[in-house]
Amino acid sequence: MPAEVFGAGYEFLPKDEILRFGEVERLAKVFVKMGVRKLRLTGGEPLLRRDLHVLVRKLAEIEGVEDLAMTTNGVLLAAKAEEMKKAGLQRVTVSLDAMDQEVFGAMNGVGAKVERVVEGIDAALAVGLVVKVNTVVKKGVNEGEVPKLAAFARERQIPVRFIEYMDTGNANRWKLDEVMPTADLLAQLKQVYPLEAVCDPKLGETSERFHLPGVDGFEVGFISSVTRPFCRDCNRARLSADGHLFTCLFASVGHDVKALVRGGFDDEALAMQLAAIWSVRMDRYSEERAGMKEIPKKAEMSYLGG
Repeated sequence: MPAEVFGAGYEFLPKDEILRFGEVERLAKVFVKMGVRKLRLTGGEPLLRRDLHVLVRKLAEIEGVEDLAMTTNGVLLAAKAEEMKKAGLQRVTVSLDAMDQEVFGAMNGVGAKVERVVEGIDAALAVGLVVKVNTVVKKGVNEGEVPKLAAFARERQIPVRFIEYMDTGNANRWKLDEVMPTADLLAQLKQVYPLEAVCDPKLGETSERFHLPGVDGFEVGFISSVTRPFCRDCNRARLSADGHLFTCLFASVGHDVKALVRGGFDDEALAMQLAAIWSVRMDRYSEERAGMKEIPKKAEMSYLGG
């Protein structure tokens, strides 16, 4: 969230426009009855939401939920990890784009400290949460940090995923020549580690995964949405804080399901509406990007989450 865009004068949503925990729980229950098995809390930064553990507990108690995870920048995680674990959270994915503080600052731009993120990761591991590290790689900024991050993950026996810099939203002023292709990153890491491909792909899996024989826990994944898009296998839906359903990370607009929830629709009618939205989705932005003469305006990553 660049400070020049989201500065002191930026007008955020009024609280009554944001979904209440009970509304999120209700929609989650409807989705689970339709076949969803994985739920993820993301952001912006989900740990900023007051009493988030209450929502985590509500979601963890839904029959049929097999995986309850959170994506976080890790800054508040050390203080919240135990509370989240007790509430029923199973996994956290922590964003960490560099081990060097100066490079880290260039990537996140909000003054966060690497040490606080590392403290959060260690606290999450200490309370028994499953931890994964996500790193966005931007050419000319942090590609030199990739071996350090791999070493960090190996030391803690956790997976790390390197993500090609994407044109999510409009505020990051994305350029194609700033993308560090997965093939180059993999070649770089293979000079250090004898990585072998993990050959158990699942439908909707976003990353290509590699492991180090004989080393438990440590794994390297690559999300290549620019050089090797996976639109046709995508099975993810995103529900924004203000109750809009997005069928693609690169979508311009979402479907207003808050109006349905607050408009008296029962669960069966809600399910029918959600199924209708999902069944006609045509999202293929990553596959079509190269042939576009004009790039459409997209929802910001801070609004949609990862």
